[in-house]
Amino acid sequence: MKRITFILLIVFSAFASVSAQQLFVEAEQFEDAGGWVNDPQFLDQMGSPYLLAHGKGIPVKDAVTKVNFNQTGTYHVWVRTFNWNAPWNKNEAPGIFQLIVDGQIVGKKLGDMPETWGWQKAGQVNIKNNTATLALHDLTGFEGRCDAIFFSIDPNVELPVSGETLATFRKKMLDIKPAKTTGEYDLIVVGGGMAGMAAAISGSRLGLKTLLIHNRTLFGGNSSPEISIAIHGGFKLPPYDKIGTVIAELGHPSQFQDRVVDILNKEKNLSISVNQHVIGAEVSNNQIVAVIAKELKSGKEFRYKARYFADCTGDGNLGYLAGADYRMGRETRKEFGEDLAPEIASNLSYGATLKWHARTADKNIDFPECPWAIQFTEVTSHKVMSYQWFWEAGFYKNQITDAEYIRDYWFRVIYGNWSYLKNHSSEKEKYTTADLYNVTNVLGKRESRRLMGDYILTQMDVEGAWRNHGDSAVMCTYTIDQHFPQPENSVYFPGEEFISEQKHNHNPLGPVEKRIRGVNVNQPYMLPYRCLYSRNINNMFMAGRDVSATRIAMTSLRVQGTTGMMGEVVGIAASLCKKYNCQPREIYTQHLEELKAALKKGVPAKYDAILKAIPM
Repeated sequence: MKRITFILLIVFSAFASVSAQQLFVEAEQFEDAGGWVNDPQFLDQMGSPYLLAHGKGIPVKDAVTKVNFNQTGTYHVWVRTFNWNAPWNKNEAPGIFQLIVDGQIVGKKLGDMPETWGWQKAGQVNIKNNTATLALHDLTGFEGRCDAIFFSIDPNVELPVSGETLATFRKKMLDIKPAKTTGEYDLIVVGGGMAGMAAAISGSRLGLKTLLIHNRTLFGGNSSPEISIAIHGGFKLPPYDKIGTVIAELGHPSQFQDRVVDILNKEKNLSISVNQHVIGAEVSNNQIVAVIAKELKSGKEFRYKARYFADCTGDGNLGYLAGADYRMGRETRKEFGEDLAPEIASNLSYGATLKWHARTADKNIDFPECPWAIQFTEVTSHKVMSYQWFWEAGFYKNQITDAEYIRDYWFRVIYGNWSYLKNHSSEKEKYTTADLYNVTNVLGKRESRRLMGDYILTQMDVEGAWRNHGDSAVMCTYTIDQHFPQPENSVYFPGEEFISEQKHNHNPLGPVEKRIRGVNVNQPYMLPYRCLYSRNINNMFMAGRDVSATRIAMTSLRVQGTTGMMGEVVGIAASLCKKYNCQPREIYTQHLEELKAALKKGVPAKYDAILKAIPM
C-alpha cells in the first residue's frame, strides 16, 4: 500500500455482517451509490460516513447493492437516519427517502424521524431468496441521509444509538478485527491540505520514510476542488526565500488536482493512505507511538507506527486524540495584553462557509417551494447568483461538535433563498432560466482547535514586524483579519447569522491601507519554530491553522500560503530530528543554528513552479 492507486483497491473488501437471524449493512458500502454521495465529514460526531441524497432539489438516482441472508423468512428492518431539519422544525422533514428490498417498499417515508441520529423502524419484509437487492430511493433531492440498515427476525432487538456502544456494535456486526501494524515510518503526517502535503513532501525529499494519511479523495483541504479557497499569503520571501518551493510546485489544488496527485505519487519515500480517518492515538511517556486509522468505506482499521507525527488536520484532531494541550475560542484582553481581544472570554468564532453557484440556462428551470427552509422576504432575501466569502454561518456554534448542524443550516439558507428568488421575488422573472447547478456538501472551516507549543503567538508578535525571536521560521504577510456577524443580518437572524463583516487590523509599522487584488496587505512578521511542535506531546509537530497562537494571532496566520510554508518547515525540522535522534523541542534548544541553515537551503525543487506568490 505504497501508493494512492493501491490503497483504493481495499475499500470493497468488507461489506455486510450476516448472522443466522440478522444482517447489518453500512450504506457507504453500497456497490452502486447512484446519485447519493458518501459523506464522511462528521464521523467523529455521529459515528460513521453516510450516504447523502445531495440533489439540490431534484431526487437523485437510487443507490443499489446486493446482500446475502443466511436464511429466508420475515425480517424486521431499521434504518439509521434522522430528520436533519428537526433542530429548527421537527414537523417539516425535507430529506425523505424509501428503502426498497427486492422491489418491495419497506419504508414508505424514511428520514422524517428521529430528531437526532438514531434508528427509524422501516417495517418488515419477507425475504424469499438468500440474495436480495437493496435500493435507497430518494424522494426529494433535499439531503436525505442513510447511515446503515439492520435486518432482524427478532422484532424486539434493541439497537445502540450512539457513542462507544454503537462503535462496538458496528465492529462486531462487520467483524472488524483489531488493527494490526501496517507499517513503520520516520514521519506520519495526518491531513492532506496544503500544510500536510508540504510537510509530507518536504520530509520525503529530505530522506524520511513518510506516510501521509488523508480522510478525503481530493487533496488540498480548503484549497481542494471541493471548497476552492484561494491561496493567500506570501511565500518564498526573505530571510528564507527557499521556503515555499513545494507550494509553488503544487499550484492551486482546485485547479491542478491531477498535477498534485502526480507529484505526491512520484515521491519515492512517500506512502499515501487516502479515505482513511485517524480515530485513535497510542501514547506512552508523552509520545505518540502509533495512530489508528479507519478506512472510510470498509470500516477496516489500520495501525501505523512512527518516530515523529505531524498534525495537519486543521481541527487539531491528532493532537486532541493524543491529549495535547489546546485552546478554542477567544482569550481575554487581560491574558496576553491584546487590545483586539474581548474583555470577557468568548466562544464566538469565525463562521464556516458552504459554496453555491447558479448559472443561466437556455430554458426555464423550476425550483420547488421549501416550507422547511429559512423563509425569506423582499427585505431579507439576497438577489445574487452565487455565494461570496462573507456568506458565513455558525459564529456561536462549536466548529467541531456542531459542524453538521452548521452545514445543514446552510442548506436551509441556500435553498430557502433560492426558492424565494424563483417563486416569490419581485424580480423572479430574472431568475426564470437560472439554474442552481452547484451546492457543495463539504463545509469550509476557518477555525477550531489551536494546539499549544512552547511559544504562543500573540497580537503583539503580529504587530511587532520583523521581530527576531531567535527561532523565527515562517514569514507571515496577512493582516489580523477578524470576522463578525453583520449587524443588519443579526437583526433578522439573531444568533443564526449567515452574513459576516471583516475587520482588518494593519500592522502600524507597515504600509497602511495598501491593497493588492483587493486584499489588505500586512507588514510581514515571523512565526517562531516553537509554535510548530506540541509543548506536552514530545514527538508531535503541527502545521496549519491549528498551530500555537492566540485566537487574535490565528486570524492572521491561517491562510493557505502561510500554512503551506509551516508544513515545509516541519518537514525540514523532522529530518533534523532523525539526524540527531532527538525530539522537536531539542532542535530549538540544541540545534537551532543548523535549523536556520536548513531553512536557508530549503527543500530540493523537483518541478517547475506554477503558483506565483502574492504577498498578502
